[in-house]
Amino acid sequence: MSKHQMVSNSAEETNLIGERLASLLEAGDVLTLEGDLGAGKTTFTKGIAKGLGVKRTVNSPTFTIVKEYEGRLPLYHMDVYRLEDSDEDIGFDEYFNGNGVSVVEWAQFIEEYLPTNRLDIRIKYNGDSRILEFLSNSSHFESIINELMS
Repeated sequence: MSKHQMVSNSAEETNLIGERLASLLEAGDVLTLEGDLGAGKTTFTKGIAKGLGVKRTVNSPTFTIVKEYEGRLPLYHMDVYRLEDSDEDIGFDEYFNGNGVSVVEWAQFIEEYLPTNRLDIRIKYNGDSRILEFLSNSSHFESIINELMS
């Protein structure tokens, strides 16, 4: 498992990092996003959506659990916070093994459904900036992170 960090000094920068990451993603890629409320998870996801060519407005799927968006690749944006203490499987495999990119917020609540090959992203406050930590356990995501950092 390798860990890399990037610093974002604004919401715009967080959005741009997401957009740049999206340009490197492929069908079937799964990203998990962890961070406190307001850390920038949805801002980051909006950047991913823009980078995938999604035209619709992206907002947090808190009450629907999954929102689907069409772009260069479909984007499956999941907020699984409400599944805490639940063993409900809403067909995660179909999304994770599908033809799009899955972004999962609060992923720790569905750990047993997550694929091993994924990119875990943690967003942390650091004063006025954010630290984005990228944790990878595969050569696929390692090459994506290396490209993102260059």
